[in-house]
Amino acid sequence: MSATHHALYAPPPPRPRPPSPRPAVVLVGAGPRGTGLIERIAANAPELYGDAPLDLHLVDPYPPGAGRVWRRDQSPLLWMNSTAEDVTMFTDESVELRGPVRPGPSLAEWAGRVRAGEIPVPGELAEAVRGLGPRGFAGRQVQSAYLEWVYAQAVTALPEGVAVHEHRRRAVRVAGPRGGRQQVWLEGCSTPLAADLVVLALGHLDAQPPPEQRDLAAFAARHHLAYLPSGFTADADLDGLVPGEPVLVRGFGLAFVDLMVLLTEGRGGAYGTGPGGEPVYRPSGKEPVLYVGSRRGVPYHSKIGYPWQGERPPLPRYFGPAQVDELLARPGGYDFRRDVWPLIAKELGHAHYHRLFTAHPERVRADRAAFEEEYAAAEPFGAGLRALVAAAVPDPADRLDLDALDQPLAGVRHADADALQDGLRRCIEADLARRHDPAHSPDHAVFLALLSVYGQLVRLGDHGPWWHGFFSHLASGPPGPRLRQLLALSRAGVVRFLGAGTTVTADAERGAFVARSESVPGLRVEARALVEARIPQPTVACTKDALLRGLYEDGAAATRSGLLAVTPGDGRVLDRSGQPHPRRFALGPHTDARASGAFARPRTNAPAFRQNDATARALLRFLREHAVPEPAGCRSR
Repeated sequence: MSATHHALYAPPPPRPRPPSPRPAVVLVGAGPRGTGLIERIAANAPELYGDAPLDLHLVDPYPPGAGRVWRRDQSPLLWMNSTAEDVTMFTDESVELRGPVRPGPSLAEWAGRVRAGEIPVPGELAEAVRGLGPRGFAGRQVQSAYLEWVYAQAVTALPEGVAVHEHRRRAVRVAGPRGGRQQVWLEGCSTPLAADLVVLALGHLDAQPPPEQRDLAAFAARHHLAYLPSGFTADADLDGLVPGEPVLVRGFGLAFVDLMVLLTEGRGGAYGTGPGGEPVYRPSGKEPVLYVGSRRGVPYHSKIGYPWQGERPPLPRYFGPAQVDELLARPGGYDFRRDVWPLIAKELGHAHYHRLFTAHPERVRADRAAFEEEYAAAEPFGAGLRALVAAAVPDPADRLDLDALDQPLAGVRHADADALQDGLRRCIEADLARRHDPAHSPDHAVFLALLSVYGQLVRLGDHGPWWHGFFSHLASGPPGPRLRQLLALSRAGVVRFLGAGTTVTADAERGAFVARSESVPGLRVEARALVEARIPQPTVACTKDALLRGLYEDGAAATRSGLLAVTPGDGRVLDRSGQPHPRRFALGPHTDARASGAFARPRTNAPAFRQNDATARALLRFLREHAVPEPAGCRSR
């Protein structure tokens, strides 16, 4: 056969195969939780993924690192409620994880490096950082700078094959088959992002008001009143709260503290120093009068104002992995108040009395080993336990009373509103004195036990508002200086206390809101403004987030206790049949495996860090096994 004939009938050369798409992950939410996940991806990639290509899409309308809650664009008057030495975004040797520990500076250590000139910050924050010591409380703008720095470090640590794409928009929908790539639609974009995996790290979300609040809003509209439903105080429009006029406030937690600050110092008021060194408030004349009440009727307990010293209680002891395993294995399930709460109470008591025996032995009347043996055998809340404690601890003030801590005003009644003001001020003053006195260090031990308990509860899912309220009341209170300011505002008449069991009704005849309280029988306070100083409950069904609500309404996501149901550990989203989606993950407060925060105290085995690590490893393993393109052979680059 001639060469010409051969060429004529030779098969055509193979057509070049189009390149495979680069693997892609869409991370919805680039605030602290998303940043923590990026840090764990960077830490685990050398082992699980190498330098293979990856597009990492970060979707968030707010600045990466800080996100919405910690963004720099908010009042410089607003603080964190944790000391600088108690805030970190980095893992340490205490964290139980499969990936490598990558240490990094706490907020206090970061501030020290800023002062040393190693890390630059914007000029307007330099003075605030200079004045921030380890036991100080940073402003949220300073925390924003720390989180932005952590984000930059995490992105820099990613392998060279990872390209990061920031999208300053909202994600509004996710779709796609279980066995194929997902599509994530962004607000204002006609073409979705394609992703092999999607992670929802949405953080705290706005919610539709519950029925009672909708009714109150409608009442306010009809009668031309001011009404602010539950929301994030830093984002609230406070202009409708008129100077000198009474404003009813429901909620006495951290949202109230923000409100208090913005309506006093935020309107030009200032603090001086009284003859005893106490703060004295000097009004600007632009403040309304805040009538504040709640179910408990008192603010959250002050943050503890002294560092830990000496032997730590051995935790966990009565509520640890073994007890959680037993609860999860029960065929009929478990009830939180019946089965879990007694174990928690015993754990808190164990920490309290361990500290009392080891740090304050002069205040006990028993042999420590014998007490611990009898304590271990005693039933939680039982008569035997009460008798044991009464015999060993002579001063009732040294005994742990969880009911009194939770409801300090239970059964307390005052003759009139002025007597209530005096009584509440004494209550707050006593709390401040106790929480800043190392002689009461068993309180600090209980705080450490609460952190341990929270870490174990992650495996059991969410337990509703009672537990979170109890935890926040004891462990997540405001800095001591804020409560001293509250006392100054009370003495100045800018804040008035309503007491426990506060209720608010709408009086159509008067065209006003009316507050009543159990603490003062017959008390009635009328106002034309009402603020719900409470963070919205993170329920999926009531969220304003279109993406999350769409997953729920389409049946693509299940809920437990109103929260997005996810697998323990790596956070895969469960559908309504209970099956985990292979390509969708979720982390944070809108899930039933929510941890206590995106950042944590150093050396506390923080559950959020454990979750981040497990999720990052699951993502990388999936990408390695299912999404990494085949080698391109000799194709030119």
